[in-house]
Amino acid sequence: MGLSPFTLPNGLRVVLAPRKGVPLAAVNLWYAVGSKDERPGHTGFAHLFEHLMFEGSRDVRDNEHFLMLERVGGVANGSTWLDHTNYYETLDPKHLELALFLESNRMGYLLDTLEQKKLDGQREVVKNERRWRVDNRPYGAWDEKLYEMAFPAGHPYHHPVIGYMEDLDNATLADVEAFFRSHYTPSNAVLTIAGGFEPRRARALVERYFGPIPGGKRPKPRPVPGARPASGAEAVVRDSVALPRLYLLIHAPAPGEAAYHDAEAAAYFLGDGRGSLLYRELVMEGRTASAASAWFLPAEGVSSLVLCVTGQPGVSLKVLRTAFLRTLEGAGRRPLEAPETRRARHLNLAAAVLQEESLTQRADLLSEASIRFDDPGAALEQREGRERVSRDSLQAYLRRALEQPRFLLGFVPRP
Repeated sequence: MGLSPFTLPNGLRVVLAPRKGVPLAAVNLWYAVGSKDERPGHTGFAHLFEHLMFEGSRDVRDNEHFLMLERVGGVANGSTWLDHTNYYETLDPKHLELALFLESNRMGYLLDTLEQKKLDGQREVVKNERRWRVDNRPYGAWDEKLYEMAFPAGHPYHHPVIGYMEDLDNATLADVEAFFRSHYTPSNAVLTIAGGFEPRRARALVERYFGPIPGGKRPKPRPVPGARPASGAEAVVRDSVALPRLYLLIHAPAPGEAAYHDAEAAAYFLGDGRGSLLYRELVMEGRTASAASAWFLPAEGVSSLVLCVTGQPGVSLKVLRTAFLRTLEGAGRRPLEAPETRRARHLNLAAAVLQEESLTQRADLLSEASIRFDDPGAALEQREGRERVSRDSLQAYLRRALEQPRFLLGFVPRP
């Protein structure tokens, strides 16, 4: 796959990744802004814009973004994370101009139609989302409480991506407009187009629609401390849950760091599927847990390795905790077996292959590499890094990781 990166005079970085014979084109726009860029008292703004960006702009009527794409068989969505926000469209290449028009119009002219009524409407949508996902859902506050424990007050990752309810209530139109002007500019974004399009035409369309937008000053990135904590913490939450559950967070390498791919593989080894360590020892053999899982959550500066186990009926949180920690301590001490390493490496590698084969995800990977490493080609090197994970490197990472301070959050049923 040949890559053709270039930069417009206004600072917008563009990556063209044509692929012959593909009947679709994926448009992906990454902004280097996430919840880490929000100030105390102004949380949830990046996620709020994930909603507002679909509510119309100067030349797109309210609620027309999705409708215009649906009329030509296209799909679109967006996501917000700690360190970035992305938007995408996947559609027939002959309608590429429509996707570029829509993205450029909201980048350059969203504030032309942003008014109090629109802000109030989407604020309520986000608040209801928070009620559904966090406040009124069993175990729903796990990530918010766990990140508050693992990252001290003042750290960019201390507060939740969705924001606090009080901050959403207090957000003014002027606050929101200022946040947009600071972060949603060409100089703070990467546009990637992947799939079966004609590169010369695509470049001309990009220059036509994005070229006139003022570049703006690229905001000074908010630094993310990469230093690991000196001590861990534990907490227990009484919630409307049927079974006890434990979450454990360990600070992990950031993208580009030496042991990054070993940390990815560790999640598969520890808690992905029936063949994983936690499932085998706690669910199938020990019968103390009814479910076990793990996630590796990459982010600038410091990533997170998160493990989760849910108790069997009748098993107390104390018994679950003892078995859980004993299993982890054993994993850090005993030699890994070759089949375990192969399984973790192959699952991690398979995930990379599937991402590259999905046109929408490939475009996202190229945008991500451009933001993180200033090199879209670095996305293609991730598979090689995953292939290099060995029994020795995974063993060494597990020993280091499991000796680090840990953050343990338990949930128990209310009396």
